Parts: sequence; structure tokens; C-alpha cells
Amino acid sequence: MLSSITENLLIYKLKAHKDPEAFAALYDIYAKRIYRFVYFKVNSREEAEDLTSEVFLKAWNYINENKELKSFSGLLYKIARNCIIDLYRSKSVKSETIFLSSLPEGMEPGDEGKSERDLNIGLEAEDLIKAIKKLKLEYQEVLTLRYVDELQIEEIAEITGKGSIAVRVTLHRALKKLKSLTGTE
Repeated sequence: MLSSITENLLIYKLKAHKDPEAFAALYDIYAKRIYRFVYFKVNSREEAEDLTSEVFLKAWNYINENKELKSFSGLLYKIARNCIIDLYRSKSVKSETIFLSSLPEGMEPGDEGKSERDLNIGLEAEDLIKAIKKLKLEYQEVLTLRYVDELQIEEIAEITGKGSIAVRVTLHRALKKLKSLTGTE
């Protein structure tokens, strides 16, 4: 995990000197996390790649406009969230339906070379993902940010525009609902 000192140093270099190498280092650190966050929401490799590129381009422009920045990761997730919302809005205008598959890339049951343990983990992950996708979007988002992207409550609050207490309550409710859907209460 990236330390806040390293992140702040890279952000300083980026803001003070418009250092593309500092931005590239931040990109290397966050690209996979942002891609995973976006992919989980849109479930299309091409759209996820496009949105991830758009997120970093918008972040670059935001920082170069010398705007206030508390957390680079918070900025990226907030931009990603807004890009996803824009995508859904544009698709709803076109009356298209967004289908989400039940398994992430590489988790197909029956793949050759998978051990029985890997297959069981894949099947458990498939069931968990199906259950998560049954939750309302707000619950999906906080669960993903907290347990997949391993963000702190304060970062999630910044991304969602809610208070820390509201995020904790939403997370608690999401976990409770998920447990009832999976029968693990």
C-alpha cells in the first residue's frame, strides 16, 4: 500500500513542477485499482479501459488547474464514480441494458489447469459476486470500496460525498443484507 508521505511527495512534484514522471508513478500505483473498481461496475473490458483512461486524464487536468487536493486516491475514485454514472446515463438515454456477468476475468469454472481448490474458490467467488449484484448499487459500492479496494471509511466518505457515520451505517446494512442473501447469518 502506498504511504501518504510518498503520495504527498509525488503530488507535490506533480503540482509544483507539472512532473509527468510523478503522475506516471501515481498512475502505476492506482491504475489496477481504478480499473478493477470500474470493471466491477460496467463489466466490459473495453469500457473499463476507456473509463480508466478518462479518469486519469481528468485527474491530470484537475491537478494542472491547481485545484485543492486532499487525497489523490479519493480524487480518482470520485472521478471514476462520476464517469460510471455518466456512462449509465448515456446508456439509459439510448435505452440499452447493461448486463453484468457473474464472474470476473479468469474465474470460469472448468478452466483447464485449475486445481479442485481453485475451482471451489472460483465457485464461492461466483456465488458471492452474484449475491453482491443483487444488492442495491449504494451497498455494492461501499462493499467494493471497503473490501475489494481496501479503502478507509474516511476515503469512502470523501468519494461518496457522505459523512463517515453514514458510510459506516451503510456498510453495516450492506453486510447484513449480504449475509441474509448468502445465508451466512
